[in-house]
Amino acid sequence: MTDQKASFLPPSPQSEQSRFSEAEKMGFLLLLVALSTTFGTAVPVGYTIGVVNAPAEYMRNWCNATFIERYGATLTENGLDILWASIVSVFLIGGCAGSLGGAWIADNLGRKKSLLVCGVLFVIAALFFIFCRMANSVEMLIIGRLIVGFASGLTTATLPMYLLELAPLSLRGTLGVFCSIGVTGGVVVGQVFSLQEIFGTDELWHWALSFYVVLVVVCFVMAPWWPESPKYLYLTANKKDEAKTVLLRLRGNDPNFVQYELEEMNQELVEKSDTRSVKSVISDPALLLPIVLVCALQGGQQLSGVNAVFYYSVSIFESAGLSSTNAKWANLGAGCLNLATAFFTPLLMKHINRRPISLISCAGSALFLFILTFVVNYIDYASWLAYACIACVLMYILFYQIGLGPIPYFIGSELCDVSARAAVMSLGSLASWAGNFIVGISFPILQSLWGAWVFLPFVIVCLALVVLLFFYLPESRGKQSSEVAPLVSRGFKSKPRVPFQ
Repeated sequence: MTDQKASFLPPSPQSEQSRFSEAEKMGFLLLLVALSTTFGTAVPVGYTIGVVNAPAEYMRNWCNATFIERYGATLTENGLDILWASIVSVFLIGGCAGSLGGAWIADNLGRKKSLLVCGVLFVIAALFFIFCRMANSVEMLIIGRLIVGFASGLTTATLPMYLLELAPLSLRGTLGVFCSIGVTGGVVVGQVFSLQEIFGTDELWHWALSFYVVLVVVCFVMAPWWPESPKYLYLTANKKDEAKTVLLRLRGNDPNFVQYELEEMNQELVEKSDTRSVKSVISDPALLLPIVLVCALQGGQQLSGVNAVFYYSVSIFESAGLSSTNAKWANLGAGCLNLATAFFTPLLMKHINRRPISLISCAGSALFLFILTFVVNYIDYASWLAYACIACVLMYILFYQIGLGPIPYFIGSELCDVSARAAVMSLGSLASWAGNFIVGISFPILQSLWGAWVFLPFVIVCLALVVLLFFYLPESRGKQSSEVAPLVSRGFKSKPRVPFQ
């Protein structure tokens, strides 16, 4: 391998760096693909999450009126609660199914076609949302939520993998966080469009649910220019000439850098087995630790309390003396802070190692959740404690978003070789949607039983992640997956930690 590289690599590290620096920059095509896929798939995922809260009461009333008109029956309050819980949770069930199907779709259709499937499903779901009101059909609303959930799960399993496989090594962390930024931004956009001043009314809530489709259509107009993943073409589809053509387009026709990447992929081809199914990946001892790390990070991302904090933040802001309306606007402001912090994560991922930023993020999140628990519990004892609650919420958002927010989306692509990557990413995405489902179902119940102490389980999850990552997360920034995978191949007997990384 060394002799082969010597024939095309520049003679010294300094000249190698200068020659490859241009090819490693964010070219126009790569930027176009990253932005259009993020706005066309990841933003709709977040939009669908953020849009349902504000018009919930109008939607519940419509469901009740529809049952009376179509079936001549009035739903009891308990029955209406069960129906609304079904409408909300079917989205998460669809997300779990899309995550599991992501591995098969990504490996059999390709990364690009998987995203095209996502786009088609998003459009179909939007049509169900638009016409459910006209058809007076609660069933259409539920089916639409199931379809958009499946598309969302498929997106979170496929998009980070696609962008990382398009990116040069130095930009993988930067592009890896685009999915996280898109989902975070989509939540804020969904909150904005569901405000009463826009679509959050009794007459327009169905347009609020479906308005994301405008973004999907506009972004997918650029789909003919999206290249297929060169790694998929070279290692899975065995289309080596096509992979080289794609790399030349992406790297500005720099033949030396393209040859370098082809040699790296050829080495992976020699070392890899055939594309792995989810079943074979789960049963492989060498992939035990990568699966645990990916699932713990993606599931822990949801179980760290981020959604619960946003659920609870309105009441916290109200306790500080804000009116109900102003508290909702303040909650939107907290979402904007979450998004603003997310915009800095590409820079963080490019210049700061994964291990330290992950540990700092999890530890900081645990600390401010712990403080928030006690401050909320004793909030009536002093007026300044209400403002301390607001400060804790904002500090938690900052620490969450610098590491625990973006890193889980792409870390699987850096820990696994191409043959197992799709399956491991799908399992991680499944853990994320399952964690979201658990929080959505259990948090309201636990909140009514435990009050402010409901945050303590989230503190424990964050601390458990600190321990797991400290001992078992290898540093992957600036490294090929073929270098990282052996470090975690011995399960919990692995010792990937390097001091000061």
